[in-house]
Amino acid sequence: MSISQKLGTLIVFAVPAIVGGGIVYATLGHNYMSVAVFEILLATLAGGMISR
Repeated sequence: MSISQKLGTLIVFAVPAIVGGGIVYATLGHNYMSVAVFEILLATLAGGMISR
């Protein structure tokens, strides 16, 4: 996987991180801990896709 493909994958994961973080915050009672868990899961998934 070239560097441009890796950067593209990170950009694809950045959009759900921003939008999804807001949705999680609004739906789960304005709790930042749930947003942190969501962001950690997305970062783990993105890291796994980048490393292969």
